[in-house]
Amino acid sequence: MAVRLAVKENVLADLSRVSRADCEEYLTRRGRGWVCELQDQIVGFAVVDLQENNVWALFILPEYEGRGIGRKLHHMMLDWYFSRGKSYLWLTTGMNTRAEKFYESCGWLKTGPYGDDEVKFEMRADDWLC
Repeated sequence: MAVRLAVKENVLADLSRVSRADCEEYLTRRGRGWVCELQDQIVGFAVVDLQENNVWALFILPEYEGRGIGRKLHHMMLDWYFSRGKSYLWLTTGMNTRAEKFYESCGWLKTGPYGDDEVKFEMRADDWLC
């Protein structure tokens, strides 16, 4: 949870919205997660939700951004997700953030606004696997 709380964009405004039980649920029953560990410290993580077909989380400690860690976690997550026979995945992220640019650079299709301050992206297996 330290990585999630350290981010400078897409900040979790209400800490009670994500509990330890939520994390366990997403990792053990709903999907799968990946971490990047450097020198005994978790510096990034990604979680995909197989039930809702969405990226639940992809976060990197700010001091480790720009090193390719997020891209590697992203690619591992999508490779695994689509290898399960899934055809569609979606996510949301804050508007006008580095994350928005990141997902565009990874080939995600921006489908429009989501709520008041987020944007929704979609990825299809055919687009990922080509």
